[in-house]
Amino acid sequence: MARVAGVELPRNKRIEIALTYIYGIGRTSAVNILKQASVDPMRKTDDLTADEQVRIRQTIDADYKVEGDLRREFQQAIKRLMDLGCYRGIRHRRGLPVRGQRTHTNARTRKGPRKLVAGKKQAPPK
Repeated sequence: MARVAGVELPRNKRIEIALTYIYGIGRTSAVNILKQASVDPMRKTDDLTADEQVRIRQTIDADYKVEGDLRREFQQAIKRLMDLGCYRGIRHRRGLPVRGQRTHTNARTRKGPRKLVAGKKQAPPK
């Protein structure tokens, strides 16, 4: 089984698709990586030779920021916004939508489950 950037790639998928299992690599990047490494994108992950795996690893290490480094960079960018106290940082800190979406209704994914307020609902009539 091929292991690239600390991720086990799925066995019997095309290498073009299997590379997208790595955080930071999408379809376009995967095609470009395979072109640079001169590997056929239609080959299955199981059918790759050791030499092809090494070329793919080298290409990714040289030209792409993936997995831990990329995640760390995103977290640092969000932390910087929060430390600055700008609008986007405050929204991140409060766990609310950051990009201008409405919150009166919807936004449940970002806000979490509804919090019931005591005394808000009327008791059913008898």
